[in-house]
Amino acid sequence: MDFEGKIISREVSELLWESEKTVATAESCTGGRIAEAIIAVPGASKYFKGGIICYVNEVKENLLGVSHELLEEKTAVCEEVAIAMVEGACRTLNTDYAVAATGVAGPSGGTKEIPVGTIWLACGKPGKVVTFKVEEDHGRDINLSIATNKAMQMLRDFLSEEEGQKENAES
Repeated sequence: MDFEGKIISREVSELLWESEKTVATAESCTGGRIAEAIIAVPGASKYFKGGIICYVNEVKENLLGVSHELLEEKTAVCEEVAIAMVEGACRTLNTDYAVAATGVAGPSGGTKEIPVGTIWLACGKPGKVVTFKVEEDHGRDINLSIATNKAMQMLRDFLSEEEGQKENAES
């Protein structure tokens, strides 16, 4: 993990530790890399409950509750599936927050409609999920690194915003 990634992991750790909230991951193309970034900081067992690596649609459906119809209609690589993965991970692993990734890391598997390098990221909680679409192909390893780093940035920013809203409510 690069230096910036370690800083972001530490910031995520501090935000979750202080808020006493929990997080989970639901990862397809990133295969556990986001979970690895979360647990890079000692003490992660206080806030990280676990992750589901759902490389195939069957696991997305059976463990995360992603709709079969949605997967058939839109494919697994879409914003709606990423959102459903966040909500399913929160529900299945009983966490406050979750982070999800679904996409085509490469080098093959892309289509004209969904080219290699397309990765949908989502993070949040049931009813409030933010998303981001990675769209450039830099080769498999870099695609996965970019997606993991962006997912961690999204989680940090989401948690910071949640903390800010809590502080404003208490004022």
